[in-house]
Amino acid sequence: MDTTGLPRSFGAHLPEWVLEEIAATPATLRTDADRMALVHRLAARNPLEGSGGPFAALVVDSDTGALVSAGVNLVLASGLSVAHAEVTALSLAQARVGGWDLGAAGAPRRELVVNWRPCAQCYGAVLWSGIRRLVIAGEGPELEQLTGFDEGPMREDWAEQLRLRGVEVVTGVRRAEALEVFAEYGRMTVERGLTVYNARGAG
Repeated sequence: MDTTGLPRSFGAHLPEWVLEEIAATPATLRTDADRMALVHRLAARNPLEGSGGPFAALVVDSDTGALVSAGVNLVLASGLSVAHAEVTALSLAQARVGGWDLGAAGAPRRELVVNWRPCAQCYGAVLWSGIRRLVIAGEGPELEQLTGFDEGPMREDWAEQLRLRGVEVVTGVRRAEALEVFAEYGRMTVERGLTVYNARGAG
């Protein structure tokens, strides 16, 4: 078999505008509310930049508030269906620390901050990443109702399953602001014809 045409690598590139947004942010994000405020700014801007949906995530040192990495949804920009904000942020954090386990022995306690409960794919990514804390703006059907995305089949006890694996789950951080971002995205999909990329999902 001739293998010369087979791809050997794949990846996504964090847009420069994300770094510009972060540059205007304090060096340490002390509170959950501070961290989520940055997530919402990135999530709101992402569709306007053409990168993907209204989703963003941070990996943060839980104790110091230092930013380890940031990610936005890059599905449209990269052409990769797996390039969700959580996967982007976790992957960049793992590249930065040089290992797959963000909760390895002796490592700082790290957390993922994201503007809604992870979808079916990103739930698995959270499970295997090693993070010790998950902070979300909210959960529930509103995301799918406002945006048209299909978040996949999630089990009812998703949060308990994370807790059983040593991951603290915090929800309800700046929830109303998350819903505002999703509602604005829903309006933009109608007004600007934005792509809601569900493939053959139920959304």
